[in-house]
Amino acid sequence: MTNSWRWAGARSIGTSHVKSGTACQDFICAKLFIRPEGQIMAAVVSDGAGSASHAEIGSKLVCLSFLRACREFLIAKPLDELVEEDVWEWLDEVREAINAKANSLALRPRDFASTLVAVLAGPATSIMVHIGDGAVVWRKPGTEEWEVPSWPYHGEYASTTVFVTDDPQPKLSYFRMDESIQEFALFSDGIERLVLEQATRSAHAPFFNRMLAPLRSSDVVGPDKHLSTALRDYLDSPGVCERTDDDKSLILGVRT
Repeated sequence: MTNSWRWAGARSIGTSHVKSGTACQDFICAKLFIRPEGQIMAAVVSDGAGSASHAEIGSKLVCLSFLRACREFLIAKPLDELVEEDVWEWLDEVREAINAKANSLALRPRDFASTLVAVLAGPATSIMVHIGDGAVVWRKPGTEEWEVPSWPYHGEYASTTVFVTDDPQPKLSYFRMDESIQEFALFSDGIERLVLEQATRSAHAPFFNRMLAPLRSSDVVGPDKHLSTALRDYLDSPGVCERTDDDKSLILGVRT
């Protein structure tokens, strides 16, 4: 095992959005940062709120602003120095970007309401940042168990959650462990029911093992564009769309 990463990612518009003529409100980003102590894999998924008029802009702003804050931190410090207080500062920057966009369009920040779920994986540190629904699952080296460090947050009523733009501040779930991970999957709530066991609050291991298999056997270093296209086709497939009509996003990563 080295300290590089291979990943694939895709998002797919939900059939309900196609019928209503609305845009895909999910957005995804992934980037490998190079530091003296090793490479840091960062991936983030955001799902814009269905009730937000500019949800697709909000989710894009969340992803890009979060990765920008991540990059600025890693220019100066190693990942193992990142603490929850730093993440709150990142979220302030994300919210400021949304506020600036809202002001420029004479709108409210909640018109851009979006979730955030992210994973940061270094040589010896793994961190999850989570606001709202969707989730990260990951697997440590030498084990077959898929762990869910933070369960998707759902409110008292169906299809409700929390968002980055919530006032006065969002409900943040931050999880850190001083261990490396071998693989991860990051996804929006559009496929939660397909990949998580609600009764046991656990990951559906057969799904993740099946989806990661092509990535494990790939010889690509960095983003695998071919598998990303195949992943998009899978998310668009009738078998998936029959089980969920929502937007769907999925990023898969393997340490090589």
